[in-house]
Amino acid sequence: MSHCYQFVDAYPIIRVIPELIEHIGMFTGIIQAVGEIKQIRSIQGYSDNGLSLEITAEEMDLSDVMTGDSIAVNGVCLTVRTLTGNLFTVDVSQETLSCTQGLDQVGIHVNLEKAMRLSDRLGGHLVSGHVDATGTVVRFEPIGESFKLIIQAPQSIFRYLAHKGSITVNGVSLTVNQIEDNEFSVNLIPHTLAMTNLKELSPGMAVNLETDMLARYVARLLNI
Repeated sequence: MSHCYQFVDAYPIIRVIPELIEHIGMFTGIIQAVGEIKQIRSIQGYSDNGLSLEITAEEMDLSDVMTGDSIAVNGVCLTVRTLTGNLFTVDVSQETLSCTQGLDQVGIHVNLEKAMRLSDRLGGHLVSGHVDATGTVVRFEPIGESFKLIIQAPQSIFRYLAHKGSITVNGVSLTVNQIEDNEFSVNLIPHTLAMTNLKELSPGMAVNLETDMLARYVARLLNI
């Protein structure tokens, strides 16, 4: 039996990665701290009813962060507007609020990651901080020492998911274990739970999802 394979020239994708990291701001999905939204204000003069969030960085070092830099908050790339001690503020448009979750309530714990530099290790996978969809937790249950997380998601993102491929959940880089109908599952080890807000999940809760950007580029090159 013969097989026909279609090969993709990956050079156009690989070529732009350094530029994306240096000029646009990219992340790895490795969470650096779990912060908390301390205060929310309406943005004065903002036409679409956006919000200004004041967030504690907790143990994340802000000494190398400047206004205008990018920080991923629950997987959403946001621009730092002000810095005071371990507090920073970001503005969120109504459009972003309408297609994400976890950015509109005081007291919510949020996963934080500073934009990566070219010299940083890529411990997770390339993450843009642009959420593709929100999903819903179906089950969150212990499996031995780990936990199995099953998420229901819009059908539109499944073309970019693959067994053992990458997915970002609330900004956390995870590996897809199973895909069935409109659900997928990931395995969470104790360290991931300890270092992120995923330990607070329960059935029915919404999560931010971002598919692997390389999978999106390949799909575009193949016109699928």
